[in-house]
Amino acid sequence: MVAELFNHFFDNYASFEYPLASAQLILAMLGMGALLAPQDFMLEIKAPRALLTGLGLQWLVVPLIALVVASTLPVPAGIAAGIIVIAAVPGGTLSNILTHFGLGNIALSISLTAITTVAALAVTPLLLELMIGQHLPANFDMPTASILREIAQNLLLPLGIGMAARRLLGISKSEIFSRWVIRLSLAMIVLMAVGAGGSGRLDPKAYGLIGIIALTIFCLSLQIGAWFTTRMMRLSKRDTLAIVVEASFRNMSLAVAIKALIFPAQTGQVDPIGDAIFFTTLLYAGISLFMTLVPVIAHRRLRDTPDTVSATGSP
Repeated sequence: MVAELFNHFFDNYASFEYPLASAQLILAMLGMGALLAPQDFMLEIKAPRALLTGLGLQWLVVPLIALVVASTLPVPAGIAAGIIVIAAVPGGTLSNILTHFGLGNIALSISLTAITTVAALAVTPLLLELMIGQHLPANFDMPTASILREIAQNLLLPLGIGMAARRLLGISKSEIFSRWVIRLSLAMIVLMAVGAGGSGRLDPKAYGLIGIIALTIFCLSLQIGAWFTTRMMRLSKRDTLAIVVEASFRNMSLAVAIKALIFPAQTGQVDPIGDAIFFTTLLYAGISLFMTLVPVIAHRRLRDTPDTVSATGSP
């Protein structure tokens, strides 16, 4: 019975991919919203140097690094497009947890995640329109209107519902709610990966070692770029960690949903571009988590080191 269900799932994976992608994004955003309060958007406004540095990095430096890596390394078009998709989405919810664990500026991390998530309604379609075209077929038409609708319905709306749930449930219950819906979201990404692999659409051997090398270079470049930017702005080490983590760890739930929208799976057809984008987002999620733990653990161990006082006044 179980084997028959899996066979049916694999044989008809194309019809399951988009509903799964949408559901996992909605759950992830519900979970994120349940951890946010309206004042989280305003925590860094009074002394905005660190906040403006982080936003400039997210919207200018990260896309530029993605363009350089995707254009200069000898990667397949699908992996190059996947790197662009990763750069176009905002930071992920796990960045706040990693920043908190590393004893970074959690208020700055939350503010950056919240603002870039809301701004994704305009920023993500714009970045995709500007950057991804050279890596796609000449006759490809970017579904910008559909991406806007997807972000509004499956990202911003559940984010707002999650924030409302926080007010109704209280902090302790909303944290439990958030934990479970985020777990369900992660389970759906795993289910998508299993389905893509079982249907023959996700074959890591097809991309060789170059995919791993390219994504490692991309993540390392983001971290180095973020570190140099924060040093130039004379921010504190706590601010620097928050910005480095935010730049490195992206909202992979949204990246997966965008892939499912612009390159929907077709039964009986292999899609080299779409499948490579999906592979790239999954692989980067693992690589970035591993690589982001390095500055997080290093900062936690060096937390007693004298630090430069940032514009935010945080030590």
